[in-house]
Amino acid sequence: PVKLVESGGGSVQAGGSLRLTCAVSGDTYTIYSMAWFRQTPGEERNWVATIYPHNEITQYADSVKGRFIISQDTDVVEVYLQMDSLKSEDTAVYYCAAGGCGAGCDSETDFASWGQGTQVTVSS
Repeated sequence: PVKLVESGGGSVQAGGSLRLTCAVSGDTYTIYSMAWFRQTPGEERNWVATIYPHNEITQYADSVKGRFIISQDTDVVEVYLQMDSLKSEDTAVYYCAAGGCGAGCDSETDFASWGQGTQVTVSS
């Protein structure tokens, strides 16, 4: 199995930045895509960004494009989400996900492994 542990969440004012980290361990050879999702109370989990470790191609939801960057370290031990120009609507629990999906991976069903989530709060 794959184990994912998120960190880096917290509280920030609008316009500020945060960097989330997802520590990856276990059967990493099974991972073809990694992503960040976010969820607010009473809402569905929404896709934020995906990275494909073998070629580092990235995809972003329109709501974060130009403000967030997903990246990985060389050995894919950690995956990051750099969040700049944060807005109050970015407030959510952010989840790291990993799976065997190889392209167009932006749905919860594309990912088999999930972290426990980290809270991000943006105050206006």
